[in-house]
Amino acid sequence: MPDLEKNAAMKVLLRIKDMSQRVLIIGGRGRIGSSIAEDLLAHTDAEITVTGRDKASRKSVSVEETLGDRLKFRALHLDDRPGLEQAIADSDLVVHSAGPFHHRDARVLQLCIDRGVSYTDVSDNRGFTRRALALHESAEKAGITAVINTGIFPGISNSMVRQGVEQLHEADRIHLSYVVGGSGGAGVTVMRTTFLGLQNPFYVWIDGQWQQVKPYTDRETIEFPEPYGKVGVYWFDMPEAFTLPDSFPVKTAITKFGTSPDLYNHLTWMVANLWPSAALKNSAVVEFLSQVSYRMTGVTDKFSGTGVAVRSQVNGRNAEGQPATVCSTVVHHSAAVATGIGTGTIAELMLNGKLTKPGVWPVEQALPTSLFESIMTTRGIEIAHHWL
Repeated sequence: MPDLEKNAAMKVLLRIKDMSQRVLIIGGRGRIGSSIAEDLLAHTDAEITVTGRDKASRKSVSVEETLGDRLKFRALHLDDRPGLEQAIADSDLVVHSAGPFHHRDARVLQLCIDRGVSYTDVSDNRGFTRRALALHESAEKAGITAVINTGIFPGISNSMVRQGVEQLHEADRIHLSYVVGGSGGAGVTVMRTTFLGLQNPFYVWIDGQWQQVKPYTDRETIEFPEPYGKVGVYWFDMPEAFTLPDSFPVKTAITKFGTSPDLYNHLTWMVANLWPSAALKNSAVVEFLSQVSYRMTGVTDKFSGTGVAVRSQVNGRNAEGQPATVCSTVVHHSAAVATGIGTGTIAELMLNGKLTKPGVWPVEQALPTSLFESIMTTRGIEIAHHWL
């Protein structure tokens, strides 16, 4: 190898091993953001900066005391464009965890592209995902890797689907189901996300065509791993409902969600199907429902736990042309921690140079199965597989 090439390679290696790599977690004070920070502090040597509006808040003090001295704080509002641009310019990787993403545009991603900074997020909204994917060509031209929809669902769930698809000779149907115990340990933001997701019907890929469905309808009973067992799940608008059909040539892609205890499913169904649609689109009503629900789960979390389970089922044909079904499941004691792991693993792979793919990608298009399986092992995440 010529000396110039050797020097260039050495510089890349030194950059990867540089302990001064800087990660900016936007919205890092929340339950999800702090879980991501905790994962990165445990598995990388990067310097972590979390953002928030007010350093003096009780929540921020608690987060900083819990995560230790390697965590820094930066006061930042997303509407402060100069401040946001400077914070991004000071970073090697930006993690966007300031949900709900229903209300977010793609300005953070655009600034990362402009500044040549890698990007990942925990986005879980169809509209935001489309806005992010629209920047694919810009990111590709800039040589920037951006991986979106990481976390547990979407995120780890998408990679589980890819596992299943790759075990079949031909896949034609995907069925993804999720259950969360109570609040999931993710704070009131997850409640807001749930009620915002009830506002509008959405399109899903069924039998080779796009069909409109209403949120929280068509209940199915799914067998999840213990401690959940049989749980009712319903149509729920998730970005993987349209990214998975784009990623894999299937005829049907189903995404359904439920909660435990089942009481919350019935209450949510009533809100989605019996309340006037105008009420659900009123921000004050959404906030009221979110706060009431969060207080309720504060009581039931003690009994239901705050975990999460994902079940992926992929139907198709094996190498012999026979009908075959691959089912995989994962369960974790905390939905918030699992989300932190899903995003933290992607961030780690980007920091160490193992995940470099210029453009904007949903996680199932960016992360090879072999890399997914190896990084899950480092976190003690066990995904169970069986054929049906």
